[in-house]
Amino acid sequence: MQIYVKVVPGAKSNRIEKLGAGNLKVWLKSLPEKGQANLEVVELLAEHFHKAKSEVIIKAGHKSRIKQVEINN
Repeated sequence: MQIYVKVVPGAKSNRIEKLGAGNLKVWLKSLPEKGQANLEVVELLAEHFHKAKSEVIIKAGHKSRIKQVEINN
């Protein structure tokens, strides 16, 4: 499954909001330093979809706020 995620770093708490079919908005406590935000995105999405972290892969947008993410079945 392919989804697009808009990331908002530096938020008060971690949360996920569904925007539409295949689109999510994720608020993160961490800042985009040394890949910390990307790791946190993977952890939150894995928890949200009840998958292992290894099944959640950021395909595009490693340095962008909009990321293309693949979740393996």
